[in-house]
Amino acid sequence: MDSKKLFSYETFVRAVSGAAGGVTAMTVFFPLDTIRSRLQSMLISCISQIEDSRQAKNTIAALKELVQEEGLYSLYRGLQPVLISLCCSNFVYFYTFHGLRKLVVTKSTGYNALRDLAVGSVAGVINVLLTTPLWVANSRLKMQGAKLSSKDKKMIGENVTYKGLIDALNKIATKEGVSSLWSSVGPSLILVSNPAIQFACYETLKTEVSKHIGKDKLNAVTLFLIGAVAKSISTILTYPLQVVQTKLRHGSETMRKLTTLRILSYIIKTNGVRGLYKGLEAKLLQTVLTTALMFLCYEKIVIFIFYIMKAPKHRSE
Repeated sequence: MDSKKLFSYETFVRAVSGAAGGVTAMTVFFPLDTIRSRLQSMLISCISQIEDSRQAKNTIAALKELVQEEGLYSLYRGLQPVLISLCCSNFVYFYTFHGLRKLVVTKSTGYNALRDLAVGSVAGVINVLLTTPLWVANSRLKMQGAKLSSKDKKMIGENVTYKGLIDALNKIATKEGVSSLWSSVGPSLILVSNPAIQFACYETLKTEVSKHIGKDKLNAVTLFLIGAVAKSISTILTYPLQVVQTKLRHGSETMRKLTTLRILSYIIKTNGVRGLYKGLEAKLLQTVLTTALMFLCYEKIVIFIFYIMKAPKHRSE
């Protein structure tokens, strides 16, 4: 293994740019992520064997209701720990993806979408194993203070107050066991296909568009649209598993004992296939806009850093 390629200056710059781009984008669109979490975390009536009387709401209606019931601050509840976790997660993913990519890509082999998909999957597995505890803690923090129905409270379990990310990690590990910090690792490992598909689609679209219009004409609007299309494809293909992942991250002990397949079958049995896509509208709005802006910021930051550091001219591989 060529360590110089894996631990190169360019790989580090891309990782820092990916982290900075992700933090910027999430800050802008965080309220949509809050709504997405609420819609995904509504517990399935069949698990408690009680019908949930809530009506499904669209994103705008859910935003208005949340502000009316819990105040404007509720839209940004848990922003700080999310940004910290996202920064760590994006750094790990971008560093691993581009580091491994440099090891397998040469001038003679050129670009290959399937190879990028494989590299993205490996990077995703490493990222999941290292950062899942951060996202489990984040799910708890985001729901803290939320006005839930008595049925949801019963399934979510004991109402524990967390002072922050570190406190949440400590209390979850102490009260529920260290393994609880990886409670959603099953579907998360399967979901490595999401960023892998996303990156493969993004690099493929960017390569093809560059061939037609030229690399120098890849402006902000084009990069934003390419990022939006890539994330839309990956989100629609993997969304049902994201619903299961959310439930496992902040569910009760009963919820965490259920397997991914059992939760999926319950959802289909009681709500039909449409139940697998509960909250998809908010998810698409949030994740597509956030990811598109992230890729735009990422590309611009990479170019800017190479420019100010007077490094060799940046070349998209």
